[in-house]
Amino acid sequence: MTDTIYVLNGPNLNLLGVREPDIYGAETLDDIASRLEDRAKPLGIEIDMRQSNHEGHLCDWMQEAQTEGAKAIILNAGALTHTSLAIYDTIKGIKTPVIEVHISNPAAREAYRHKSYVGMAALGSIAGFGAYGYELALDAASKL
Repeated sequence: MTDTIYVLNGPNLNLLGVREPDIYGAETLDDIASRLEDRAKPLGIEIDMRQSNHEGHLCDWMQEAQTEGAKAIILNAGALTHTSLAIYDTIKGIKTPVIEVHISNPAAREAYRHKSYVGMAALGSIAGFGAYGYELALDAASKL
């Protein structure tokens, strides 16, 4: 096992800071990555942050994290959270712990966002704390 934590982001998270800032805030994914790097250094953890609009990339990267012996995966699958059995199956098929993150609180939003296939398979979930949720997930992952 390495002291690397994969931080994987799904569809449209590349639009953070532009897309619906009243829901998702003004910070960009690069802003979040920078804060995570700063927080990870004193913990002796390396961050491998990635984003894709393609479901298969997320599955491939989670399998890679397993192969590379990553300490954990922090996953914000975006809308795929609510639809992807492939992501669910990948999480169930690997031993690397996965922590689900959401900037908004899906349980307080539209009914179709209440079901999380990621959450059904993940070790735990953090939602509703804005971009700070990534830091909470990093703190949790560092203690695994």
